[in-house]
Amino acid sequence: MESSLPLTIDRAAGIPLHLQLAEQFRAAVLDGRLQAGHRLPSTRDLARDLAVSRSVTQAAYDQLHAEGWIEGRTGAGTFVTDVVPLQPAVRRRTTHPADSGEKLLTLRPGIPYIAPTPDPGWRRAWREVSTQSPPGGYDDAAGLPALRAALADHVGRVRGIACGPENVLVTNGTVHGLRLLLSVTRKPGDRIAIEDPGYLNAVAAARDHHLEIVDVGVDEDGLQVSALKDDVAAVYVTPSHQYPLGGRLPVARRNELVRWARRTGSMLIEDDYDSEFRYDVAPLPALAQLDLERVVHLGTLSKTISPALRLGWLVAAEPVVDRLAAYRANSGDWPGWPMQAAMLAMLHDGYLDHAVRRGRRLYADRRTHTVAVLSPYGQVIGQDAGLHITLLLPDDADDLRIAAEARAAGVVIAPLSEYRRTVPGPPGLVIGYATPSTSDLHRALTILTEVLTRR
Repeated sequence: MESSLPLTIDRAAGIPLHLQLAEQFRAAVLDGRLQAGHRLPSTRDLARDLAVSRSVTQAAYDQLHAEGWIEGRTGAGTFVTDVVPLQPAVRRRTTHPADSGEKLLTLRPGIPYIAPTPDPGWRRAWREVSTQSPPGGYDDAAGLPALRAALADHVGRVRGIACGPENVLVTNGTVHGLRLLLSVTRKPGDRIAIEDPGYLNAVAAARDHHLEIVDVGVDEDGLQVSALKDDVAAVYVTPSHQYPLGGRLPVARRNELVRWARRTGSMLIEDDYDSEFRYDVAPLPALAQLDLERVVHLGTLSKTISPALRLGWLVAAEPVVDRLAAYRANSGDWPGWPMQAAMLAMLHDGYLDHAVRRGRRLYADRRTHTVAVLSPYGQVIGQDAGLHITLLLPDDADDLRIAAEARAAGVVIAPLSEYRRTVPGPPGLVIGYATPSTSDLHRALTILTEVLTRR
């Protein structure tokens, strides 16, 4: 009997996806949901169900096989082993507020506020979908044609990218678009430059595709273009709000980056992170506006509507989009029709624009409060945009220990050292202010300041 488990992927957790899956399988064995002899889904089926790369599920199975939790049987599949690895004789539990039923408050970055009840715009979109019949056959691997046209209009209007539907591919989100792009355009051993500190899921994607990662430092203005080497085949960059330090790549440096890409023939991968939410001036036009032949632009609904939608877009030169669509036509890896149809309704209805305007008002107030509360404890940077700020701490501070103490007190935060790889820098805390309700945000910040005061 093949076992089906409620597996989840948290792309904002900062933990490689294959390790998240492996840990959930182990937990299922230990608590009896999976027993010896249970047949597991294939790596291909599991990857499709979770909307991840097959390399993620294969890496998880490889890890479990190496540890002895599962075994492959020729011609039959993959099964939980007959002899389950022994549990530790004593399993110590770390005492967290969640253990006693108390709710953990999260200040993790990159997650928007989701109201407890759906608003009228959300309901209208799904009523629109309910009046339509699904397509009679398989839909276009690049995405619904009407949605691609609407997205081309959207990125042209709000991000300044001159493009048509032929330049747009509908994705399951930023990381999905990145992994798809790396699968099709890069080969093992290629060198890719990634900001350091930077987005851990981008690093994991590059590693899963066996690319050589070149760590490039960032400053208050974002990626240090002068540090790029000419033998780099691609650059992953967050120019609108560098993740996690929050710098905005200025126009002069953007021009320098595009000139470098033209000279070297490298691909620029623009993660348009947090471009919707600026609190000082209007957003700068996208990097892709400067040269769509050299830049691939990645956008998402995760910060404006919800990460749970798993919807986004990729904008690139037409030959790149054609290659990606041809690849997906064979893999079957693209968003389903109902979600695409709902996204189209949100664009036509103006709901997406409304959600952005509403979010700016809400998050601007929360940002102001968060900065005011935390400024006495260090240097606050990155506060002009996005859904988080970064609090730089004195050099002798241990941000990992502070994060652990905050969690023990009931608040989840991200230590800055989690995002660093080889480029040194001060310790700090990456603090998201979007996710909790306003009252929970105030409570969480009160707890955090108590922890910082004790330090």
